[in-house]
Amino acid sequence: MKFTFSLQEIDNIAEKIVHLSSSKIFLFNGAMGAGKTTFIKALAKQMGINDIANSPTFSIVNEYHTNEGQPLYHFDLYRLKNEEEAYDIGLDEYFYSGNYCFIEWPEKASHIIPEQYHTIDFEIIDENTRRITFI
Repeated sequence: MKFTFSLQEIDNIAEKIVHLSSSKIFLFNGAMGAGKTTFIKALAKQMGINDIANSPTFSIVNEYHTNEGQPLYHFDLYRLKNEEEAYDIGLDEYFYSGNYCFIEWPEKASHIIPEQYHTIDFEIIDENTRRITFI
């Protein structure tokens, strides 16, 4: 399913994605600056989380909680050197925890991601418009 939107429409698209989702694992693909983290903030907001500050580029993972106290894990795997490093920091335990996992740069740990997941691919249309493909 494809959605084209501006920043002003991002919350509406995020709400649709939350209602369409059947998995708690989301893989985000796109160029640096494509809007992955901005869209993750919008998704989290739809789940009752308002305190996402930025991407966990240096910490690898940030943990947030919904209004119901459910954890949501936001990963930025850009800095991972290999999958062995992913295992060493216990990413597989997060991925199989049954909690929401939003994963930027998922190709860095592709062999440990569960079989059931959604992908959201980002395309930059212009400086104010993005197109995502949601699978």
